[in-house]
Amino acid sequence: MASPPTRRRASWPIEQLPGLDKPDLTALKQHGISSTGDLLAAARSTPKQQLAATLQVHPQRLAKWVVLAELAQVPGVGMQYCGLLLHAGVSSCAQLAQMPASRLHKNLLRLQVALLQKRELCPTVGEVTQWIQQARLIQR
Repeated sequence: MASPPTRRRASWPIEQLPGLDKPDLTALKQHGISSTGDLLAAARSTPKQQLAATLQVHPQRLAKWVVLAELAQVPGVGMQYCGLLLHAGVSSCAQLAQMPASRLHKNLLRLQVALLQKRELCPTVGEVTQWIQQARLIQR
């Protein structure tokens, strides 16, 4: 049975964010960003161009990290599925909250099969429905 939706936003150690290399991680930590929650707070309080310059990364790279961190705050998504959602074209919790579960599941399944040829690694329709419910609660 699926766990109930929650308003709690998950925050993860920044080391777990997909796609970070060692220099990126060092730069983030040197600027007091040690969790995905810290990254989201920094992105909200500082213009993204300025934050990217401070971290010495391309603004698009920073934008990708911020999207991953935002999606990962949905408890059912976390670090396990934030990258998959991003690759499926989901770029925010608000967008996730508006998606029909069946369409999103089909997109995720197609992506999993194309990338990994492993249908069994795809989240279930029930899990996807739970993510959408959790994203809706976070958006309130």
